Amino acid sequence: MATHDSATDAAPVKPSLPEWAEGFAEDYKKIFIDEWSPYLGFMLLVSIAMMLMASGVFWGVFGGLKLWGDHFNNAIGLGAALGISENLKGPLEHQMSVMNISLLLGAFTAALMSMQFAIRKAPLSEYAYGAVGGALMGIGATIAGGCTTGGFFVPLTFSAPAGWAMWLGLLAGAFVGLKVLLWGMENITWGTTAPKNRTPTLKPYFPYLGLGVAIVVLWWGVSWLRSEDNYTTILALMMLSGFGIGFVMHRSRLCFARAIREPFMTAEGMMTKAMILAIFVGFLFGSVLIQKGNIDPYVAISTRFWLGSLIGGVIFGIGMVLAGGCASGTLWRIGEGHLKLVVVLFFFAWVGSIASALFGNMGLTKGELDLDFMDGMVEFSKLGYQAFLPDMLGGWGPTYFAMIAILAVWWCLVRYNETTEKFTVI
Repeated sequence: MATHDSATDAAPVKPSLPEWAEGFAEDYKKIFIDEWSPYLGFMLLVSIAMMLMASGVFWGVFGGLKLWGDHFNNAIGLGAALGISENLKGPLEHQMSVMNISLLLGAFTAALMSMQFAIRKAPLSEYAYGAVGGALMGIGATIAGGCTTGGFFVPLTFSAPAGWAMWLGLLAGAFVGLKVLLWGMENITWGTTAPKNRTPTLKPYFPYLGLGVAIVVLWWGVSWLRSEDNYTTILALMMLSGFGIGFVMHRSRLCFARAIREPFMTAEGMMTKAMILAIFVGFLFGSVLIQKGNIDPYVAISTRFWLGSLIGGVIFGIGMVLAGGCASGTLWRIGEGHLKLVVVLFFFAWVGSIASALFGNMGLTKGELDLDFMDGMVEFSKLGYQAFLPDMLGGWGPTYFAMIAILAVWWCLVRYNETTEKFTVI
């Protein structure tokens, strides 16, 4: 009978590092490999959002995606029929587009440096879900005046109740979306076989490639930042901020869709509670900036309260559950190599462009929204109006009370559900 040499069967021993390098290796592991707490991630995220707000701009995603869809529709000859302008800004000339590109690159860098990047294929049915989900998100974002970033999170930091109206829609949509997914799991067997994913051959070199991408983006951003042209410096700010957001979102696995969906799905509430804390901190800092006159709050408030925000939130909520991510979540997960999310992004941008043109031609949204930071926005549309809580409630005191009360009730419900699972669907 053959015997096995235990030394031969043992896993190969990695060469030990010099004693002086062990501490550096441990720090690298904590920063670039170990998953960050969602609380840390959301605090860093809201810090970047507040820096943008203090600079007179804000974080948005849908405007850039819609621009990409406009370019695609013009390229296939559909733009003229929809009334889309032929004189569009280039992807590197539009502020939100630049931010989206750099967000993806930030996540790509984080995925490389953590050696978590891989081309991840999905079952065929997942691509179908992704196409439908992306299309619904494009329609929902058009109606609501933004995605989970520009229609929900950012408006709340600007004390706009449209964010709460969309929140209600997102909750309802996520509930419906999970019901649809559950039905599909029980009744659809087509295209559910998971394909094999291979380990990238260049994986040992990923940290060096990630460092190279980071250097190129930072050099590019700094060179724009030193420009004498004011618009170019704004583009630089958006590029550097987007890169940081993408890096942070990947390292913390942040996703607005997950924060809305997870209590209904598994009762896990950590991501949701971290987002609640971020909204609270963002609202407080935002209120100070607004009261000091650093920024006009109406620059980030769409004319969708309450009807457009609510209906758009429902449609977007269903879509994000089917897609498996929101707008920013889709971007950073593409940076990690998920092919399904590429399909989601394509249909999100394409259908979002079509919906924006059609609804504009119908007079529902036309003339009230400049997607490059919403300059020249009017107060009313057929889907709602611009609403600012201090104006509605008669001052900042009632606004603080209302915002804190809603956040506290939401946190309590999430915490209650973690132990009872009363609100779970699956």
